[in-house]
Amino acid sequence: MAELAEAKGLTGTFTFNPKEGIDNPAMVITDDADLALTPTPRLCVLKRGEGESYGFSLRVEKGCKGHVIREVRSSGAAERSGLRDGDRLLEVNGCFVDDISHAEVARHIRLSGHQLCLLVMDGEEYEPAVSQGQDLQALIRTHRKAENCKPPRLCHITRDPASGLGISFTPVEGEKGRFSVSLATGGPAERAGVCKGDQLVWMNGATVSDLTYSALSKMVKKCGDHMTVLVIDSNSEKNYIQQRMPILPVMAAPCNLPHTPRKLRLALGPEGYGFLLRQEKTPPGHSAHVLRLVDRGSPAERAGIQEGELLLEVNGDSVESLEHEEIVDRVRKSGQQVTLTTITPQGLEFYTQLGLSPLLFCRHNDSEQGKGSGAPTCEAAEQTSGEKSANLASLRHCLLQKGPLGFGFNLGCVPQTPGTFIGQVALGGPGQRAGLLEGDIVVEVNGHNVEEKWLDDVVMLVKEGGNLLFLMVMMKRDNTKWKRRQAASDSRHCWL
Repeated sequence: MAELAEAKGLTGTFTFNPKEGIDNPAMVITDDADLALTPTPRLCVLKRGEGESYGFSLRVEKGCKGHVIREVRSSGAAERSGLRDGDRLLEVNGCFVDDISHAEVARHIRLSGHQLCLLVMDGEEYEPAVSQGQDLQALIRTHRKAENCKPPRLCHITRDPASGLGISFTPVEGEKGRFSVSLATGGPAERAGVCKGDQLVWMNGATVSDLTYSALSKMVKKCGDHMTVLVIDSNSEKNYIQQRMPILPVMAAPCNLPHTPRKLRLALGPEGYGFLLRQEKTPPGHSAHVLRLVDRGSPAERAGIQEGELLLEVNGDSVESLEHEEIVDRVRKSGQQVTLTTITPQGLEFYTQLGLSPLLFCRHNDSEQGKGSGAPTCEAAEQTSGEKSANLASLRHCLLQKGPLGFGFNLGCVPQTPGTFIGQVALGGPGQRAGLLEGDIVVEVNGHNVEEKWLDDVVMLVKEGGNLLFLMVMMKRDNTKWKRRQAASDSRHCWL
């Protein structure tokens, strides 16, 4: 029986904030009386303090379907949020998790930081719904009634000597803590993925909901040459508020982030993996596991390991709390292959200052993507909906801002077959900057699933979105069905 031993929680009361959630112990997504007889998901927003637990356990139990909530601690954060013993977990921070492994769900929770948004269903409703083959994702969409709701974006802006940061903020009249974004056309903020009319949610690790305009202006002046903001378009913000969902960085599509962890897959060679692992002291007095002495021509060098990188995970498991000998033992027990997650010291410092886990924004760096390739402008690994865990890491959210020549990619399909894929990607265009790769399978367009839609319908959805395009794509090598389709016939293409 797998178990998430505990996730740590806050004592004290919540403060109402439409961007962060509400302390409603029995929050229901809909008040529609027509749906009273159908299973009803509940949204629970938990907050915890440093070193405290969320106050519940998550289990997979024999004879019970789904991920089961257990051991809800009295007066803990979980109980106050409305979480109950026996509930089944459907979503973590807006990500559907009912169809992925327990280990992946536990990982989503661990990476959430101090605030956690869970969508659950009472066990007595969940069991018969699953037994009857009910589509739980469709049920969630029906209750939410949210159309074209896009994820927030975490954007890193670097000052330009001529145009500055290229962003300014205007307070929304009569609403404290709400600020609209204004942009310099073609400036650093726009290039970083911020869009005209966006609403500011968070800046450099701090929420802005309780700030006055004067306090926000002081924050902007202290930013120096860099600023990291969490923004969302106004329509999506309204949907989040109506659903009583907090808008969190863990839900965001990362855009233009300067540092990203990498998952590196190493095959064991005749003389081992070809690197030295050392436990070293790092400022200010912390300890880190550092990769050193990478042998030339070794599996470590071929995988892209760089001298001085820090080790975050071994085979998907965090090593933060492990001793040196324990990590070495795990690597040795991996057999003929091991997967290491690494980041530069500068990268770890960047995320630490923001109060975020770097593992939220991890990307793969294997031979099919090319050694040493740059991070895409907008990528969200393991933040997907309705895909099996084996494909989670290859699904990406990509944000494209239309340029003078369009979005800069070719959209193709196999004749007489639904579904589309990315054909050619224009060099230096919006598609390439967003991280699109030739052959990527298009899963969603502006929040609409298009896996079974025809090319003409997908093109229409792209055009309806105007100058901004959100794509969820999946690497073609992870979809054998698409490999067979593309090999069987010539493709039809359409430039966008």
